[in-house]
This record gives sequence, C-alpha cells and structure tokens, in this order.
Amino acid sequence: MSPAETQPTAPDEPAEKELPLLELRDGLSEVVETDDALTEIVEAFQGGTGPVAVDAERASGYRYSHRAYLVQLRRVGSGSALVDPIPFGDLSSLGDAIVDTEWIIHAANQDLACLAEVGMVPRQVFDTELAGRLLGYPKVGLASLVSEVLGYRMRKEHSAADWSTRPLPAPWLVYAALDVEMLIELRDAIEQELRREGKWEWAEQEFAAILDAPPREPRPDPWRRTSGMHRVRNRRSLAVVRALWEARDQIAESADISPGRVLPDAAIVEAASAMPADRDTLQKLTAFKGRGAHRHMRTWWEAVDHARRLPDSELPKQGPRYDGPPPARAWADRDPDAAARLSAARSAVAEIAEAHRLPTENLLAPDTIRRLAWSPPKDVTLDVVTSFLREHHARQWQIALTADVLTDAMTSEAPAKPLD
Repeated sequence: MSPAETQPTAPDEPAEKELPLLELRDGLSEVVETDDALTEIVEAFQGGTGPVAVDAERASGYRYSHRAYLVQLRRVGSGSALVDPIPFGDLSSLGDAIVDTEWIIHAANQDLACLAEVGMVPRQVFDTELAGRLLGYPKVGLASLVSEVLGYRMRKEHSAADWSTRPLPAPWLVYAALDVEMLIELRDAIEQELRREGKWEWAEQEFAAILDAPPREPRPDPWRRTSGMHRVRNRRSLAVVRALWEARDQIAESADISPGRVLPDAAIVEAASAMPADRDTLQKLTAFKGRGAHRHMRTWWEAVDHARRLPDSELPKQGPRYDGPPPARAWADRDPDAAARLSAARSAVAEIAEAHRLPTENLLAPDTIRRLAWSPPKDVTLDVVTSFLREHHARQWQIALTADVLTDAMTSEAPAKPLD
C-alpha cells in the first residue's frame, strides 16, 4: 500500500505500527539537468497549488564548499522534482516561480544558505524541525517526526552520502525524493497541533525570525574549533595548531575537499603536542603516516617551523576572544550577586519551559539570560528588561512569557546555586 492510499495518522493518535515509506507515489523522475527540462519544471511548479516542500543535499564531509548538489521539490499539482544545480549555477527562475508561496523546509537554517547561493530565496517558510521543538517532541529529525506524527518509517541510509558524485545512483535519488514526499502532510498535521496547543502565533514569529536573521558572521579564530584542542597546553603549541589549520584550509579550499580529508584534526593536535624539531620527526608521527598527510608534508613542516620561530608577542592567546560574560562556573567567585541572578533566572525560565513543554533554549537563548544576569541594566524594570530582550532578538511570545520572571530574578537576593 502506498502512502497515497492511506490516511496519515493524526498527531494525537500515534500509529500502532509504522508503515514503511519505501516507494515514491509518482515514481522516480529524471534529474533536471538541461535548460529545457528546467523550463518545464519552472512551469509545472508555477502552476501548482499550496505550499512547496523544499530540500537540498550537500556534500558535507567530502567537499570544502557548502553548496547544494541536489535540490528536491514537491507541490500539489506539480508532483516532485529533482534538480541538479551544478549545470546551471543559478536557479533563480525556479525560485521566482515559487517565491510567493510558503516553502516547507526541515531545519531551514541548514539549507537556506545553499539555496540562496543558487538564487532560491523564500519569502515565507514553515520549518518542520523548529515546529517540532515548539511542540516538545523529544526527537525532531525528519524521520523521527514523520514516524511520530504520520506513522511512516523513512529510509535514512544515504544521509551521509557524497552528493557531489556524478552520476548520482538511483537509490540515492529515491532517498532524496522521499525527503520531500511527506513534508506537505507533515506540515499540515503539525500546524493543527500548533493551533490546538495555542502555539501557532509562536511558530509564525519563529519562522519570520529565520528569514529576518542577519547573515552569520565568520567565527573569530575558527582554528580553535579543532577537535582535541583540550590537549594543547601552551601558546607555542597553539601557534602550531593555527599554522597547520590555516595551511590545511588553503589546500582544502583550493581543491574543494573537506579539510578533514586533507589532514585530520588528530594530526594537527599530535604535531602541536609533540613539537617536532625537524621534518623527519614530524612525518614519523602516527597521525602523519596517511597518504594524504604525506602528500603535503613539505607544507606541514613549513607551517610547524614557522610557528616554532614566532616571537612570543605573536603567539595566540591561551583563551579564545569572546565579548560576552565569563564561563558561568566562575561566577560564584568573581561576582556572587551575578551568580545569584543567573541561578534565579535559569530556574524561572526552566519552570516556564517545562510548563509549556518546550526546550529551555527555544524559550529563550541561554546566552541572552547570561548577558542579562552578568550586566543587568542599572534600573531594573519590566520595560527595561523587555527592551533588553528585544535588543537581543527575543521574539514577542518569548518576551511575554519571560520578561516578568526575569525582572524579578534581576532583583533577587537569593543565594546562588552552584553553576555549571
């Protein structure tokens, strides 16, 4: 029995047995990779009705870039489409054809950037993952929500595939098409549940915030995110990490290869810890015995040697740059009053989140709570706290739920609980 021949299970009536979602109701369509085929798809989706399910596949872990290597769409009256953006470079004609309708995207923050890169920018979104969080589902992956809400078991065996592969194997294409097969039904069922729980306006504000969010700025000192950095103990070793990370990044970007495939993080950390005195010692390290590491051994040694010779004044600082408050675990010693405020604020927000079946971080960003508690306004009033929350991008529904209790917490004189 195909999904089209069954009625999706209502969110409040879990299916007794999952139905495997193994086949596409319309069959597998040809990948769109010619101008004529793209024109046909643009016309088909322009003539459809209702929202459009949209997904994109990247080659994370294989390529340096975060570009989309496949775009999947589905719309009532239009069917499904698999579009290869690589031959076109720009899919703005397709984006324009559906720009005035709602786009259903699961985990929109993951796909919007790569879609925008090919000219597809929505004006309205429905994020099924974020909606699932607002509803308190413990697991909000697409397969989990489709199972919990609609009662279908999705295939996920190709989620980590190299989508830059050409031609794409047919089983991968079926998997990709299935990702949009049930999105429209999932969206409709979740909207019903949001309305029943009085959370629909919350969701609308959250979806609008996704589109209004400014572009993410590059992280300062991205090399500090190297896995295993806790083993690097001094500034000279940090300089080795930085030098190797930057050398690796240049090679990876030039070749469009995932940095970890050029040189693993483990090799960078091992070199920083061992501080080899010459190239021969470097290439004898365990993590440098792979073919990829040997291929660029001259570059790696030059990076290490450069870091070894840097004057102390040019060595990186021990801790990363950060414009926010210090780690909460240090507050009790540095500022007991701030620790008391943070403890009271966290407890109050957690209680509200539990009452509304929300993850605490979706009720209010933890960083916003920490900043307010560490440096509260001079005159703490409800209006002042409300303004602070708004300046830190809290949505109106979040402010309505938390401003009162945060105002009280900022004037709390209760003893601080131990902070993590």
